[in-house]
Parts: sequence; structure tokens; C-alpha cells
Amino acid sequence: MSITTPSEQEVLAAAIKIVNAFAQTKTEEYFSLFAPESSFIFHPEATRLNDRASYETLWNSWLEEGWQVAGCQSSDQLVQVFAGGAVFSHTVATSIKTGKQPETTTTDSYVERETIIFRQEADGSLIAIHEHLSTVPEETATEVTGENA
Repeated sequence: MSITTPSEQEVLAAAIKIVNAFAQTKTEEYFSLFAPESSFIFHPEATRLNDRASYETLWNSWLEEGWQVAGCQSSDQLVQVFAGGAVFSHTVATSIKTGKQPETTTTDSYVERETIIFRQEADGSLIAIHEHLSTVPEETATEVTGENA
């Protein structure tokens, strides 16, 4: 079996599927784009999530609290390809709503840097195997959102 290198366009398409599913809080579609053995590092969380099931459990706890994504915008995208996979990084501005009742619903917005590592499958498709979120300096967040902190 020969190992191929995905194209930049293939990586962007795979990344956009993840961003769009997240932006629409499409749980099943979103998690189908990650391998079961995927790992996740999110700066607000105390520990690394060592598999997709752990993240799904966390996600479902958020949903139970009335969490949903209200908006998600990707910018400053970078694709780095290699034989058998790719690294996708970008700046992502996200708005979320929490709360089950309209009178208690709150909206939070934040800007983060995200890296997604993809593995190319035998059929040529790409599947995410790692996601990492980190904070950005305040001035970078202001540049992305256009708002003053």
C-alpha cells in the first residue's frame, strides 16, 4: 500500500465539514468526522480527553445544560500536508448560548486558535485524529472580532 499526500483542497474541505457541523451543533455529524481514538486538548478543561467517547460525554453534558453553538467563524487558515495526513490550524471566533429557558439564556463569545490533525484513510478520505484549542493574545482576539475588550 502506498502512502499518498492529501491536497490542500481536500484538507480544507474536511476541516470545513468539522467547523460547519460544530457551528450548527450537529452532534452526530460532528463526531463522525473524528476517529474513535482521537484525542482532544481544550484549554478550559482540566485534563486531556483521550478518546472521542470522552469528548462525546463532555459534549452531551453541555447539551443537557442547554448549551448550543450560536456562531462559528474560521479565519487565518493554514494547511500543512504530509504523506498520510495533514495539519490544519486556524483562528476561530465562536459564540455559544447556554441555558434551558429564554429568561436564563446567556451568550458568550470567544476567540481561540485551533489545530486539527488529520489522517488519510485507505480510501483517500481524511479523518480527524487530534484537536487542540488554545487561547489567543487579547490584541489578536480584538483584531478577529473587531471589538474592544
